[in-house]
Amino acid sequence: MKNTQELLNILTLDDIGNGNFNGVSRDIGSPNVFGGQVLAQALNAAYRTTPEERVLHSLHSYFLEAGNLELPITYNVQTIRDGGSFSTRRVTAHQKDKTIFILACSFHKKEEGYEHQMPIKKDIKQPEELLSWADMLDRFGEFLPKKMKEFLSIERPIDFKPVQPGNPFERKDLPPVVDVWFKLKGEARDLPLSIKQQILTYISDYNILTACLNPNASVANFGNTQMASLDHSMWFYRDFDFDDWMLFSVESPNTYGARGFACGNIYTRKGELIASVAQEGLMRPMKKKP
Repeated sequence: MKNTQELLNILTLDDIGNGNFNGVSRDIGSPNVFGGQVLAQALNAAYRTTPEERVLHSLHSYFLEAGNLELPITYNVQTIRDGGSFSTRRVTAHQKDKTIFILACSFHKKEEGYEHQMPIKKDIKQPEELLSWADMLDRFGEFLPKKMKEFLSIERPIDFKPVQPGNPFERKDLPPVVDVWFKLKGEARDLPLSIKQQILTYISDYNILTACLNPNASVANFGNTQMASLDHSMWFYRDFDFDDWMLFSVESPNTYGARGFACGNIYTRKGELIASVAQEGLMRPMKKKP
């Protein structure tokens, strides 16, 4: 995928009737289906069954099995409740006879109320001061570890610019923090909020578990650690546009028992808090072969 339109083509499912929708997958550099894709496709299915005036405010999900890139995914939507103010949907994702993912999400009619938010970090480096993943590949590609080089070589519809880029050759423990600016490639104007939330959900599964890996970076890396999303939750607050860079600011309170937990906030460049994310992931050290 090279741009926003190609991403939307993947996230928009085929309606096959009776609350069922079919989707296909794209490789982003991992052997299995990307969790963010399944999240966003499931949300696309849920939105397609929800009254137009209602807006997603939260989702909670579990990844049950690794998705097969070669097989289509069928999403079944159950209408749990349509109340006076809220609508609730449950989505189950299947490949053949295997359930690979479940999602519960809630939609709310627009209402007025009180307001506050946590501020964006002060004095954080701006995107113009930073290298993107593509810049890093161009500048350091011949020196990078093979797996990292292959991962960075995959074309994506999003530009990422990490504020604290790690040096893969400098093995030292780092703070459990990740700040990443991101921006869509291609035209992204005048999108409805429902589509923008689906795209943001897709993006939210990138980078988040890095915060769990950082405190053990002297011994752990993506090459010797089995990592996978186990669950994923999001809360959505305000409308927004993809017309400028946005910041995903993540921290990891804890890693233990081969699992890591991370949570973060997503801001516009102007400092508006758009959404919050929480995820627990598998962080299993790989045993060396004898």
